[in-house]
Amino acid sequence: MGGIRPDGPVTVVATKWLGSAAIEITYKTPSGGQHTKILYRTDEDTLEPLSQPIPWTFDADGALFRLVSEAHRIRLAHLFDPLLAVHTSLVEPLPHQITAVYESMLPRQPLRYLLADDPGSGKTIMAGLLMKELIARGDLERCLVVCPGSLAEQWQDELEHRFHLPFTVYTSDALQAARPDNWFEKNDLVIARLDMLSRNEEVQELLQAPDCRWDLVVCD
Repeated sequence: MGGIRPDGPVTVVATKWLGSAAIEITYKTPSGGQHTKILYRTDEDTLEPLSQPIPWTFDADGALFRLVSEAHRIRLAHLFDPLLAVHTSLVEPLPHQITAVYESMLPRQPLRYLLADDPGSGKTIMAGLLMKELIARGDLERCLVVCPGSLAEQWQDELEHRFHLPFTVYTSDALQAARPDNWFEKNDLVIARLDMLSRNEEVQELLQAPDCRWDLVVCD
């Protein structure tokens, strides 16, 4: 309340009417002191109620709040679903794949791991599960898959179809079109053919750029 004291506003804590023309108020000053004062009808024009802004309201966009809350729920989903990647992918993993990803690979971060299963045992599935789990945990943003040239499109199709991970296959034309920028810095999910990386010194220099770092590199 303003106008009660000349040195600034005060907080009214109690009032008591004295007839119909006067009122006794009890107020606190900003320093914490408590005082009383009698006001009359003639003092009304000098008084000014000061409203404090409410620290929160319910007038925000409800759809936007729901979107944010859903994003927060998804970000924390791995805390409540230990097999989040399995339940959000088009895969039916076998027991040995669950054991490799969730019992051996995920607990070891940072990870250097050699997965030497037989051909056809589902190593691509295991790699996809690992990637998706790391993304859900916020530990993976940039990933590079290095594989033989004949398997590049197969890796891309498997990761897109089963895990909804939009990997891009590196090509010489894409590198030229991105000049003078570093194409690898502009793409976070990349599949590169082993022969193209091993024979091109320019590409190797681009991969060694300070800003061209990867959270996970998968070598097939």
